[in-house]
Amino acid sequence: MRIEQYISQLLYRYQCVTVPGFGAFLTENRSASLSEDTNTFYPPKKVISFNFHLKNNDGLLANHIALAEKIEYEKAISLIEEEVTSWKYTIQKSESILLKNIGKLSLNSESSLVFEPADSLNYSTHSFGLTSFVSPQIKRETFKKEVEQLEEKAPIQFTPEKRSKSNSWMKYAAIFAIGFGMTGYFGNQWYEKKIATETLLVEKNVQQKVEDKIQQATFFIESPIPSVTMNVEEENNNSFNYHIVAGAFKEVRNAERALQSLKDLGYNAKKIAPNKYGLHPVLYGSYPSIEEAQTALQSIKQSHNKDAWMLVLSLEK
Repeated sequence: MRIEQYISQLLYRYQCVTVPGFGAFLTENRSASLSEDTNTFYPPKKVISFNFHLKNNDGLLANHIALAEKIEYEKAISLIEEEVTSWKYTIQKSESILLKNIGKLSLNSESSLVFEPADSLNYSTHSFGLTSFVSPQIKRETFKKEVEQLEEKAPIQFTPEKRSKSNSWMKYAAIFAIGFGMTGYFGNQWYEKKIATETLLVEKNVQQKVEDKIQQATFFIESPIPSVTMNVEEENNNSFNYHIVAGAFKEVRNAERALQSLKDLGYNAKKIAPNKYGLHPVLYGSYPSIEEAQTALQSIKQSHNKDAWMLVLSLEK
């Protein structure tokens, strides 16, 4: 009879299983671990070891065999002694003993008994069903370099036309604000000035929400859109608050290249200060009224760049 199957059964429940006259198999709990060299995660487990000094019969193994085989306790003791005699004889011939799901026993060059535990079975009941797995390494710097190379070849333009459908409500808000500002065109001068001022501030707040959405869609930053708070203040009639944007660039050299290209085409182009996301906007031109800006935008879309868009921002002439 091979008794290693009964030893294996007891190792699930006990930390020490003694084989009378031979030695004891011990278990030790180990926490979950990570191998940084292979990116492998290992679940909690019981590690098996062997102590040949613990040879006294504690009755655990013999009782278990007697119950499983339905034999007398003395008969179980006799079967264990026969198995131990066979193990000792095998080891004396310098041969190894392979115990299934437990490990291998052999003699080293110094004639000392050596135990090599098996990794085929995890005796920790808390880790039932868990296995090791490999997680691929995350290479953030590699992705960043690839994005920069793509931008060098084809500069990214942030345009309203390429936003998701969920942003359509902001377009309608901008149209409403523009229409609301134009209703004062036929009123008296004071009313026209007040309505235009309020319209400008609404457009600025809408534009801010657009920029937040662009940042979220482009750089994968999950953050709620800030609430719109409108404070109506008087604006300078000489300010150029409406601008036609050709693109916004992360690299300064790409922005300078685009700026020079527009100037060569005869546009009154300019590059403004970086926005809060570190992007450098390049403009076709700036206009004091929304009517002039809309006319210019329509012309630019038809003749040069269908992705051009309008930015509402206070800039002195």
